[in-house]
Amino acid sequence: MEDQREALRKIITTLAVKNEEIQSFIYSLKQMLLNVEGNSAKVQEDLEAEFLSLFSVLEELKEGMLMKIKQDRASRTYELQNQLAACTRALESSEELLETANQTLQAADSKDFPQAAKQIKDGVTMAPAFRLSLKAKVSDNMSHLMVDFAQERRMLQALKFLPVPSTPVIDLAESLVADNCVTLVWRMPDEDSKIDHYVLEYRRTNFEGPPRLKEEQPWMVIEGIRQTECTLTGLKFDMKYMNFRVKACNKAVAGEFSEPVTLETPAFMFRLDASTSHQNLRVEDLAVEWDAMGGKVQDIKTREKDGKGRTASPVNSPARGTPSPKRMPSGRGGRDRFTAESYTVLGDTLIDGGEHYWEVRYEPDSKAFGVGVAYRSLGRFEQLGKTAASWCLHVNNWLQVSFTAKHANKAKVLDAPVPDSLGVHCDFHQGLLSFYNARTKQLLHTFKAKFTQPLLPAFTVWCGSFQVTTGLQVPSSVRCLQKRGSATSSSNTSLT
Repeated sequence: MEDQREALRKIITTLAVKNEEIQSFIYSLKQMLLNVEGNSAKVQEDLEAEFLSLFSVLEELKEGMLMKIKQDRASRTYELQNQLAACTRALESSEELLETANQTLQAADSKDFPQAAKQIKDGVTMAPAFRLSLKAKVSDNMSHLMVDFAQERRMLQALKFLPVPSTPVIDLAESLVADNCVTLVWRMPDEDSKIDHYVLEYRRTNFEGPPRLKEEQPWMVIEGIRQTECTLTGLKFDMKYMNFRVKACNKAVAGEFSEPVTLETPAFMFRLDASTSHQNLRVEDLAVEWDAMGGKVQDIKTREKDGKGRTASPVNSPARGTPSPKRMPSGRGGRDRFTAESYTVLGDTLIDGGEHYWEVRYEPDSKAFGVGVAYRSLGRFEQLGKTAASWCLHVNNWLQVSFTAKHANKAKVLDAPVPDSLGVHCDFHQGLLSFYNARTKQLLHTFKAKFTQPLLPAFTVWCGSFQVTTGLQVPSSVRCLQKRGSATSSSNTSLT
């Protein structure tokens, strides 16, 4: 009995769910009926507007062509009437001369004949009839203003509703990723003169291959593209890949999106490891500010915790996200933090091969600032450039302004204006560390070394602040300078 009750309950539940589905579908059908009415009224209104526009164009064209005929007729009439009047006057003059000549010839007085004959001869010589052109100045043929709209009529008869555009095909061979820009090129499988524009969508991802259905990053949209290519500039490549898809649109409807493609966007991405920073440095994401009270505040926090545990830092924050494969684990806390006069903070990603590039913009009023690389073994009391474990460019605005390249406690004064933004290019395998004016890409200095350990981006600041930009590719101009051998020119001799 109880089994039958349970079976009946299941049937009731199934029927209730099915009823809800049917009710929902009925509501959907009713809504679709309303949409059909509304959409059909709209397209009918649009169709009438298009035909009215077409009629208006034809009417304007007709008026213009009629005006051309009227103007041509008036011009020809004017010329022919003028020529007719001139001929009429010439004929009247000629008839008068003819009558005078006949009268003179019949006259009996021969004494006046020679004088009269001479006057008639002179009159004939000057007569308009002999200076008149007997060829019409204009033609009466108006065939040049005739029309034949047979082709246009066939075009009008071929008018149809706009078709759905074909699906574009992305051309990976012609597409390009360089200088933190992406140029995407596509083509249409069939020529379609009705296409008005294209819509491109892209998103970042860390997954290679076809785009996944579920992604954390949303699609970004670019509309109104008139050509079959688009270049995205000023991108920050903070993920390994980017997905792209494109669709064609005419004035009525959009086609289907193309098969999405995935392009690799290789770039050096790192964060600042706040657990390594001097206590007087306040680290927020990729920004650092020197704080004279930082150490005292830290001591107070430490005492409040009775000396137990490690001070929280951005590197341990849940918002930090998943570390990269080469991202250094948080291992510089407590006494390993830079201290004394080493106002230093390191990046959290090791460099153990390849080429990498990043930029840093420092506050020009900073009393001292340095940027470079260091081995992870750099001592907590050691300053950048003063040991064999670090290389840097250093700007000093305290007492006396200086701009130097430092390594192993040796310094080389740089004969160049001090930029407010520096680019750092590290070619690990070639043993090259180059510094550039980030805005102009002017080469400032190159270190030549044999790196024996993995490197970390390193920064130092005193009484100032700086902002780091990562997710950058090695600029093409930097690669060209390196290929031309500019990195080894005499003006940039490495410290040894």
